[in-house]
Amino acid sequence: MRLTRTRTVAVALAAVGLAVSCGRGGGTAATGGGSGGSPIGVDLPRSDSDFWNSYAAYIKSAGAGANLLPVSNSQNDVTRLVANVRVFRDTGAKAVVMAPQDTGAVAAALKDLAARKIPVVSVDTRPDKEPVYMVVRADNRAYGTAACHFLGERLGGRGKVAELQGSLDSVNGRDRSEAFATCMRKNHPGIRVFELPTDWKGDVASAKLQGLLAQHPDLNGVYMQAGGVFLQPTLALLQQKGLLRPAGKPGHITIVSNDGIPQELDAIREKRIDATVSQPADLYARYALYYARAALAGKTFAPGPTDHRSTIVALPNGLEDQLPAPLVTTDNVDDKTLWGNSVGR
Repeated sequence: MRLTRTRTVAVALAAVGLAVSCGRGGGTAATGGGSGGSPIGVDLPRSDSDFWNSYAAYIKSAGAGANLLPVSNSQNDVTRLVANVRVFRDTGAKAVVMAPQDTGAVAAALKDLAARKIPVVSVDTRPDKEPVYMVVRADNRAYGTAACHFLGERLGGRGKVAELQGSLDSVNGRDRSEAFATCMRKNHPGIRVFELPTDWKGDVASAKLQGLLAQHPDLNGVYMQAGGVFLQPTLALLQQKGLLRPAGKPGHITIVSNDGIPQELDAIREKRIDATVSQPADLYARYALYYARAALAGKTFAPGPTDHRSTIVALPNGLEDQLPAPLVTTDNVDDKTLWGNSVGR
């Protein structure tokens, strides 16, 4: 089955306030008035994931009152992203927010924007080179490490785990994969990991997992690097093969995911999966526009802790605000502060 488009998450959001301070070097957040109403271009990365559909809705809410140009969607195509950015540039954008899925191929577009003194905020992904004003992202290496420790403990340090990797030309896919592999080798050498690159495509993940199960029917763990695209096809495959057994029952396959979408939280409650890392779609939108406005107001930032429970770190080509991303299990799945509990409810 080719996963083309998941259902759009219905989002009931209150307007997101942006008047917050940002810790060291931060001062007070710039508002639309503080930036003189300068136009901001926002490109969404894709619409085949409930996570990114939620982010899109949060952008709409957080951008209320801002001078946003018509929002574009590059649909996981770097050529389209470059074209969309060119439109922003030619229609007067003074700042650009993007989430490039191919973090290397976007370099030429970033170089062009830098030459025109148009600051860029990159969301979720960190461009490999060329200047960015701020990267708004969680620590993706921590995702892989958290998944490793959870699976290692649940499996008692022994077993077979399928790792549904994202795209390895993406910094997120590399960070999650490298951290997971390093942690497994060091802490759980008795677990055999089968790395399955998927290019963030649900149909590819399903096909590769099906092939692996044919060879290793005793598989007892799965790490999904993106629940927004992998959850539905993975659970459907396991259900079809009679392998979707509740947590705590004999034969249960322990599943850890990343994203924190409402469907993952429901799956944890229903004991179909065991855990996920809640990637903060709401904070991504909030601070993407916060930093875009701050750039237009001429504000500067420095590495160090912020007042919103994150840490700004230095990059070779800019700064990165690493936002918190908690591990969600049955112990905290009903926490009302999780963004996945505030949408579609």
